[in-house]
Amino acid sequence: MKRNIYLLYAMTFLQGMVFYGAISTLYRQAQGVSIFEITLIESISFALSIALEVPWGVVADRIGYKRTMIFCCWVYFLSKIIFWQASDFGGFLAERVLLSVVIAGFSGVDTSILYLCAGQERSQHVFGVYNSLGMAGLLTASAVYTLFIGENYRLSALLTVFSYGTAALLSLGLVEVHPAPEKKEAREPFAATLRATLTTPGLLAFLLAVGLLTEVHQTVTVFLNQLQYERCGMGSTAIGGVYIAATLLGLCGTWSSAVTRRTGGRRAAVLFTLAPALACIVLALTDRAVLSVGSIWLLRVSDSLFQPFQAQLQNRQVHTANRATALSIHAMILDTVAIGSNLTFGALAQWDLRLAFGYGTAAGLGALGLFAYWRRKTNLV
Repeated sequence: MKRNIYLLYAMTFLQGMVFYGAISTLYRQAQGVSIFEITLIESISFALSIALEVPWGVVADRIGYKRTMIFCCWVYFLSKIIFWQASDFGGFLAERVLLSVVIAGFSGVDTSILYLCAGQERSQHVFGVYNSLGMAGLLTASAVYTLFIGENYRLSALLTVFSYGTAALLSLGLVEVHPAPEKKEAREPFAATLRATLTTPGLLAFLLAVGLLTEVHQTVTVFLNQLQYERCGMGSTAIGGVYIAATLLGLCGTWSSAVTRRTGGRRAAVLFTLAPALACIVLALTDRAVLSVGSIWLLRVSDSLFQPFQAQLQNRQVHTANRATALSIHAMILDTVAIGSNLTFGALAQWDLRLAFGYGTAAGLGALGLFAYWRRKTNLV
């Protein structure tokens, strides 16, 4: 079981090595893709992920988690090859279509492997290390980009291809923790899994809150941050340096378990919702580089501590043998939130960047209310 954990640690580090991460929006824009087209591609990707989530969950529970991980890692590798060669809207859309297949396939499978190998007591710590190693990979790639790659965008994409190919090779060494059932009658019917998932008290409110917070972080720190930095007059070198620092802060997810133990789950949930709201309102009101950078860093720290916390809570709310299927249903709900959030962010940013940040503030406050409702329905925090 430790072998699986260490292999997944190595794989997430390699898949975190996205060498074009610091300039992902600028990379696409250099190929003639607008910011609205970028968010449109993201929304299409989320829609496809929704369509594939449940079928992939059912398949994973039937063929085993190892086979699912291997297949998805190799498709992930292929998607990066396509990104490297993409030169227009269609090319980047094709990359995101393959990425949707991967996201839906990974959904619930990687975390299920870690949860089953680590156990409930250690799972939040393991999730924190897992997420932090992904950030460490991104940090390494960002440092290489800043020091050696510079304006050579194509080279950054090619190096990403190599790191993802290595991760795909490592996936072949995984050990199965959820073998395919030998008898057809031993499988729990999908209807029973769906019913057990949707009737979990407060789960829908929890997932809506998680979806809002995750998308505020994802959209602001991956796409809108670069536009805000340009608005503040920052150059490419400064943007790369700030991105490295933000990625370094993402390593704090390792301490998620310690933070939530010290503050208590209830206070932690409040902090994880108010921090994004505060960061976004500052971004909406300022064009100063220092305040903008500080707000982006606050978002990164908050999300890094929040993701292991919510992943552990998600797994604790699974009450069925078909764990991957149940978590795929969770992901389908999260992706639905992501589609609406992405389109809203994109449309508002196209009109006025400050309005997009205002929406981020409203989303954070909405998540706070949803968490309050969820806490009243459960005794998990």
